[in-house]
This record gives sequence, C-alpha cells and structure tokens, in this order.
Amino acid sequence: MSSDSIKSILQEHRTFEASAAFKQRAHIGSQDQLQAMHAHAEQDPIGFWEEQARELSWGSKWDTPMQWNYPTVEWFVGGTLNASVNCLDVHVATEKRNKAALVWESEEGDVRTWTYQQLLADVNRFANVLLDQGIKKGDVVGIYMGMIPEAVMAMLACARIGATHNVVFGAFSAEALRERMDNSGAVCLITQDGARRRGSVQRLKAVADEALAHLPNIHTVLVAKNVGNDIVMSRGRDHWLHELMAAAPMKHDVQLFDSEHPLFILYTSGSTGKPKGILHTTGGYMTQVKYTSKYVFDLRDDDLYFCTADIGWITGHSYIVYGLLANGASVLMYEGAPNYPEKDRFWDIIERHQATVFYTAPTAIRAFMSWGEAWPRKHDLSSLRLLGTVGEPINPEAWMWYYDVIGRNKCPIVDTWWQTETGSIMIAPMPGVTTMKPGTATQPLPGIMADVVNKDGSPCKPNEGGYLVVKHPWPSMLRTVFGDEKRYRDTYWSHFEPCDKHDGYYFTGDGARKDSDGCFWIMGRVDDVVNVSGHRLGTAEIESALVSHAEVSEAAVVARPDEIKGNALVAFVIVNANVPTARKAELPALLREHVAAEIGPIAKPDEIRITDALPKTRSGKIMRRLLREIAGGGEVTGDTTTLEDHNVLENLR
Repeated sequence: MSSDSIKSILQEHRTFEASAAFKQRAHIGSQDQLQAMHAHAEQDPIGFWEEQARELSWGSKWDTPMQWNYPTVEWFVGGTLNASVNCLDVHVATEKRNKAALVWESEEGDVRTWTYQQLLADVNRFANVLLDQGIKKGDVVGIYMGMIPEAVMAMLACARIGATHNVVFGAFSAEALRERMDNSGAVCLITQDGARRRGSVQRLKAVADEALAHLPNIHTVLVAKNVGNDIVMSRGRDHWLHELMAAAPMKHDVQLFDSEHPLFILYTSGSTGKPKGILHTTGGYMTQVKYTSKYVFDLRDDDLYFCTADIGWITGHSYIVYGLLANGASVLMYEGAPNYPEKDRFWDIIERHQATVFYTAPTAIRAFMSWGEAWPRKHDLSSLRLLGTVGEPINPEAWMWYYDVIGRNKCPIVDTWWQTETGSIMIAPMPGVTTMKPGTATQPLPGIMADVVNKDGSPCKPNEGGYLVVKHPWPSMLRTVFGDEKRYRDTYWSHFEPCDKHDGYYFTGDGARKDSDGCFWIMGRVDDVVNVSGHRLGTAEIESALVSHAEVSEAAVVARPDEIKGNALVAFVIVNANVPTARKAELPALLREHVAAEIGPIAKPDEIRITDALPKTRSGKIMRRLLREIAGGGEVTGDTTTLEDHNVLENLR
C-alpha cells in the first residue's frame, strides 16, 4: 500500500434486499435492466446523457451534446429551454394541472396546498413583479428566506425571466449574507419579515437590513409577509411582495434561454473559511436532477415526497424544487424544527399527510436515535415506502435504526453521495434492484464514472483506501467558482491533472474505498484524515465505531498535535438521554476499548470527552474545524457565523 493511502478499518457485512412487491413496481426492477443502462452509459456516455436530456422540454435542440476543454465543459450547446417551464408549464398542459405540486405546513400547523396550475399562476405573477422592478436576464437576485412557499416561487420566477438566483440560508448572519450578495453582484434581495423556529421568531428582515447597509448595489428588496412581526421598510427600495403580486398579471410570456445560461449560484464553505460561489447552468443541471429524482427515489405518480433539507442548501434546490417538480411530483415542505412542539413532529407530519418518500440527513437520524424510538413508535408510518439519506456518510448503526424503526424493515434506503459541486446525486443504490449494505452508498449511477485512486491516479485495490474521483464530465457539474476561475481549477482539477496515465480527474475532496463487490464506502473528507503513528486514518470510520455502542448517539473525532504519534485522536461524544450521570464517568475508558474491539487498537481515541452538544450549523453539519481548535487547547479563531448555538463552544471549553 502506498504511504499516501488512507487505511480503511471499518468492517460491515450485513446486506438487505428490497421486497418482491417493491421490485415489481420499481422503475428499474431487474439487474438486467440496470446493467443495460450501465452498458449504454459506458459505451456511449454522451449519447446516454442525450437520451436523458430528451426527457425535458426544449425550445430548440442542441447542436453539440458536449464540449470538453479540460477543465471547462458545456452541455447541449445551442439548445434552448427554461427551467421553470420544465417544472410547471409542461404539467399544466396535462392532466397533472390539478395535482398537488406543493403541500406546505407551517411550524404552527397551518397547511396550504398549491396545484401545478395554481403554482404556475403565482410564479407568473412573481416573474412579472421582478420585471416591473427592472430585474432582467443575467441579473443576480439574492434570496434570504426560511422554508416558506414564496422561496420556491422566488427561485422559479428568477429562472422564468433568466435572472440567476443566489439563495442564502435563512439562519446565516448579516455578515455572511453581505459577503455572498457582494461577491455575486446581486441587484435585488427577496426576504421575509420573520421565520418561525421552535416557537420563536427569527427576524430575517432585520438581519437583511444590517447587511443591506453595506450593499449599495441592491436597489430592490421584496419582503414576503409570513409572521407579521414589526419591520422597517425603506421607502423606494423595500416593497411588500403580497401587494405587488396582487396587482401583477397572472399571465407571463416566458423566454427560453441557452442551455449554458447561469441558473443559480450557491455558496459552500471552503477550507480557508472563504465561501465558494458554485455556479450551475440550466440544461445539464435540469437533465441530471430530473433523471436522478426519477430513478433514485423511484418516483410514482401517487407519491408524496418529504425532504427535510432547507431551501438554502443544494439538497433543497435539487430535491425539493427542480428535480421533483420536473418530474411532476407532489412535494411536502415543512417550515419548522423537528422537535417542535415535541420530538415526534416529523413522524406526526408523515402520518397525517401520508408521506411515501422521506429524505433526511444522518445527523438528524442520530438525533432521532438519541431521543428514543418511543417517539416514532407512537405513529403509523406505514405510508412510507422509501427512505433516503443525504449530507454525509451514514454509520451502519444509524442505518439499521432508520431501517428498523422508521422503515419498519420494509422500506429500501437510498444512501446518496453527492455535493453542491456535482449538482445532483452521483452514487446511490437503485431501489428495488441494488443490494443494500448499511453504511455504503453502493455504486455510481449509470452515466457516472467514479473511482477510488492512489495519489498518482492509479486505481486502488479492493478495500484499499484512496481518493474519490470522477473520471468523465457529467451534465450537472459546476461550471466554475463564481468570479474565481483559478480557485475552481486549483480546488477541483489540480490534484489529478492530465498525464500519460489518464486524461485528468475531478477530485471530490473525499476519501473512499471500494469493496470486493464494487461498492463505494465514503470515508469522509480528506481534510479529516489524520496521521497516527504512520497510519492515515479516516475519522468517519472511528466515529462510526463509537456510535455503534448502545449508549452513544453521536460522535465527532478530530486530531490534536502529539510529539510522539504525530497526531492524537480526540473524540467528542454525546450519549443517550437515559444514561445516568455516574455512568458517564465510566464511559470514556469503556468506549476506548469498544473502538479497539470494533476496528483495532490503532484507532483508539487518546481522549474522549462526553458532551451534551456538538458545534453544528443549522443544517446539522458538525463544525470539526472548531473542534480541532478546542482539542488543541487553542482559542477558537475561525469563522463562527454559520454556528447555530454559540453556547456549545463555551460549554466545550
């Protein structure tokens, strides 16, 4: 094994199959069918993606399916389309016009439904409002909102007129909003008076005003009325959205745009702390989100699909808005927190609305585990037929809990790997046909050429840890880092540049291994690989071993400098709510031995700290960068603007 290889230490051998009834109704119901799709994609990758693109409505067909000039790509060159048309108009022209497109529930329990016909009418009004305010094709429009229907309408209205939207997560600070608006050159901001979260009101307009004081280029602010809290309106700049929409016509003459027209910019965190503006364009992105939504979620016409992601993240873009609506699905959208007013809010929503597909994050699943299975057991979840996970690798024990307690041992789980940069799902089981293994996203989808390689680009052997790469362009891939082409090349394309061994690979930033069946096991960010006594270990596997202990609900492992070993492992562990205080004092020593028994003595944490909470963003991602600073005994100097609860840092200190 190369000294640069990542040592894989996690072992998992359980397997599960979908039921015969599920297989019978699945879009892909046999291995032969799946293998035929893979064969087509491998033999003619561009032709395969052209076939998927034909599922969209195009104004004019493309001249060239793909132009690739490493590392710059264009898909369906010369073709014209409109993303909003593909999400709305195409369905309104069919019997789906009266089908529910969006079912929304507020945190207070109010429920509102928009059919495809009603949603199109409101998006048309919204588009006319934007045009009346002087917003035009190519302008960047900021969207700083919570999980309300107007956020979906805002995105689709921007797409309708050719404005590029830049959605900023509604819990971000004024400085985070200012930086993203300034970097993208936004001329308009769409926000709301306030958002509900755990029974309190988050004052979004007030935060936006703080950012707007330093954004002279934003000439228009549209404010959705949601909570009714008092806000300050700046004369001439600020407008109530509901008033303008009430006066706007319901008809709109839609335009078609070039396939490579910028659809949106979405900022994601960078290792330096400076966020990266990921740019996605229209034709390729819409092609792949429609394809992946249909097959990965095995969408059926009678499904009600519930995704718990926020609209401010790529999951909300791809798998609440564009991918699902392009397929004519019914989407369930919830405004508030999963534990308000009680810890069974999601299960209550699923039972009342009879949701059939549920897509959430491993972090949330581990929180559900820590709250206890009595909460979901109170509810009839028999409407569910498919479960999904997104955002990070899921540890096997959390997978098993999800399968047993939420899926009641009958729902296939699609463990999906993808990124803001990839735009859509890249690696996932095909439900109904792929053998499921707890903890692995299984295999790349047809059309995706991924591999695990050594530092020199050569393929790793089975179960040898290495670097996850994508070998061939795919339609929904990012086009650049907005305003920083050098950062785009340096971050994603400089690690495996073209050479005599290969034509150049996209580097995902993740470590992984492939098992003997060809299943991909994501081992976490390469940034989270630590060198302990000459062994390069992925911290995600050690975290998985800790969480496999019956009394542990969540764990985060980081490294601190060590004179002898190079790095020492420090684990921050949250135990289940029913663990007595006296027991907590005994657990660190027991957990060190548990890790040794699970995956080997080399992986034993040097220090285990029992804590009540971990520093997270509101989307649930653990901020390991802050934990590394705490573990090293230093001051926390990194950016904390995305941290949900600053009290967590004080408690950890």
